[in-house]
Amino acid sequence: MLKRINERDDRNTEINKKEIPHIRIGDAEFPAPFKSGLEYASPARGTWNIVHTGMLIPEAHEIFVCASCCLRGVVLTAAEMGAMDRFSTVEIREHNLLDGDMEDLVIEGVSDIINKLPKRPPAVLVYTSCVHHFTGVDLDMIYERLRERFPDIDFTDCYMNPIMRKSGLTPDQLMRSRLYTMLHEREINPRAVSIIGNDLPTDEESELMQMLLANDFTVREITSCRTYEEYQEMAESAYYISYYPDAAPGGDMLAERLGGKHIKLKFSFDYEEIDESFAELAGALGINPRKPDEISDARRLCEDELAETKELAGDMPIAIDYTYCTRPLGLAKLLLTHGFNVRRVYLDAVSAGDKEAFDFLKRKYPDLDLAPTVHAGMRFAQAPGHEKLLALGQKAAYFENTNHFVNVVEGGGMMGYEAVYKTARLMREAINNEKNMKELVGIKGLGCESGCCSGI
Repeated sequence: MLKRINERDDRNTEINKKEIPHIRIGDAEFPAPFKSGLEYASPARGTWNIVHTGMLIPEAHEIFVCASCCLRGVVLTAAEMGAMDRFSTVEIREHNLLDGDMEDLVIEGVSDIINKLPKRPPAVLVYTSCVHHFTGVDLDMIYERLRERFPDIDFTDCYMNPIMRKSGLTPDQLMRSRLYTMLHEREINPRAVSIIGNDLPTDEESELMQMLLANDFTVREITSCRTYEEYQEMAESAYYISYYPDAAPGGDMLAERLGGKHIKLKFSFDYEEIDESFAELAGALGINPRKPDEISDARRLCEDELAETKELAGDMPIAIDYTYCTRPLGLAKLLLTHGFNVRRVYLDAVSAGDKEAFDFLKRKYPDLDLAPTVHAGMRFAQAPGHEKLLALGQKAAYFENTNHFVNVVEGGGMMGYEAVYKTARLMREAINNEKNMKELVGIKGLGCESGCCSGI
C-alpha cells in the first residue's frame, strides 16, 4: 500500500481541484515554506545550467565523465548551443565500477580526447559526477596526472553532482567559482575591476557600470571575453565585484588566491538598500559617493515609471517567480506597496537576502500566495489560461499559462535603480504585447541560444 509521506496539507483548491501545493505567506516558514521530496521539472528552460556557464570561458573545452543516462541532458544542451566542437564525453559503464579502474578511465579518457582534438585547447573543464564520490575516486591524483601529461593546458574540476544540492556549496556556486580557478597570477592594476559570477553581462545603463566607467576604471566580465588571453586579463583586477549571490564564494576565492579585494553588492529593489550598497562600493573603491540630487533623480525616475505602469496595469493580477531575479519577494514588496495586484510568487525556498521582504509581506500582506516550482504536485498546476495575467519570469508564465510575461532570467544584467525602472518598463511592454510562451520558455539558457556564449 502506498502511504502519503507529506504530512503538511499543502493543497490549493483555488488553483486547481487536484493536489496542488501552495501556502499563504502569513502561514509560511522561513526559509523553507515547502517540504522537500520528489521533484518535478517544469518545461520552462530559460535558466542556465553548468554546460552554458562553463562555455563562458573562451576557447575552453568541456569533458563530462558520467553514465550515459546522465549525459543525455548535457549533450543536448551543447548541441542546442551549437557548441559540440567544444564538448566531449567519457561514458562510465558498469564494469568500470566493478573493475575499480575509475581513475584510469578519467585519465585515459580525457587524454584520448585531448590528443584527438583538431586544435589544442588552452583550458579543459572536467566534470565528474556523483558516482565518483560514491566510490571514493582520488580526484586530486587524477588532476595531478593530467597536469603532468599536458603542462600547456589549464585544468579545473567541475561537478555534475546532485548529491551536493543539500549541503555545502551548491553546484551553481561551485560552477561559478570554477570559472575563475584558471586565472594566472599577474601584476595588479589598481584601476581594473572585474565583475564576476554572472551568466549575463551587466547592463551598460546600470548605475554600477556608469559609476565604474565615470571614474576611469577598466571593467572586465567573463561575458565579454572573446579569447583566452582576454579572460586571463581579469587576473589584473584590484577589485572583484559580485552582485549575484551564488557568485560570492568565487569572489572570496579570487581575493584569497590573487590578492584583489572582493566587494559584495546586493541586488535589491529597496531604495535604501540600493543606496547603502553603492555607498559601500564608493568607499571600497576610494571614489566620491553619488550626490543627493543624483539619488533623488534616480528615485523620481523609478516612481514615475512605476506610476505609469500601475496606470496601465490597473488591477491586472501579477505572478512572479524566482528565475526572474534573486529577490522575488523584494520585487513583490515593491509592487504591492505601489498598489499592484501581486497574486502569487513562485519559489521553492526563501533566500537570506529576501528575509526582510519575507517578514514584511508576512505582516502586511499575509494572503499573498506562495507556490513551489519543483514540488511533484506542480505537474497538475498549469492554469487554464483564460484570465489576462502578467507574469514576471518564465516559470510563472508557464504555470499561469499566460502570454503576457517578462522574459528575463537571473535579473537580466540589471543592477541598482535600473532594476526598478527597467522592470516597470518591461512590465508595460509585456502587458501591451503578447509573446508565444510555449515556444519561448522551451529554449534552454536564455541569452545563450544559437552560440551566443563567448568563444563560440
